[in-house]
Amino acid sequence: MELVLEDEIYEVIIEKKHNKNLYIRVSDDLKIKVTCPYLYTKHMISKIINENKKSIKRMIDIKIKQNNTKLKEENKVLGKCINICYKDVKKPLFDGTTLIVSDDVMLDKWYKKMAKAEFLKYLDEVYYVFEEKIPYPKLKVRSMKTRWGVCNKKDNSVTLNLELIKKDPKYLNYVIVHELSHFVHFNHSKAFWNTVFKYCPEYKMVRKELKE
Repeated sequence: MELVLEDEIYEVIIEKKHNKNLYIRVSDDLKIKVTCPYLYTKHMISKIINENKKSIKRMIDIKIKQNNTKLKEENKVLGKCINICYKDVKKPLFDGTTLIVSDDVMLDKWYKKMAKAEFLKYLDEVYYVFEEKIPYPKLKVRSMKTRWGVCNKKDNSVTLNLELIKKDPKYLNYVIVHELSHFVHFNHSKAFWNTVFKYCPEYKMVRKELKE
């Protein structure tokens, strides 16, 4: 089944389940996926889809916007857009604007290597500005879904979210200041935030942007 919206043709995929209601959603590849009870006929489904064309168009527009945002975010290094090309190469080639890799595995390894080097450089810069006596932390880098950074006082380590390598350096700087401040105050007390403010006066604005 297909649906035509503003001269664009969208594929409709129907999946029948033991549902009580019919559900419509749009996937990342802009296919319209319909989940409905077994008793629904093709004619019934088509009628419901046509009655909900405006809603489906809104879902498609939202998905396109999300895809574009995701694409722009993925193709960045420290906030700057880069071009990613896939060719048959044995190692990544990067000239500052274009990255050439053979596949996504090589791309992920390149991002991790780049992140470790850049994060360490920023960690050094922030650490040696601190007037308080704190240990030089062991740096860890990994992907995290809910946190930008973690301070572990037991092993004197700071873990930074890999996704920070794609964002403007001001966010990386804030997260490092935040985690190092936990070595001074291992809480989120007023004294802690005063320490964060001392080394990152614009932290409230940066923190708000990170949450958006």
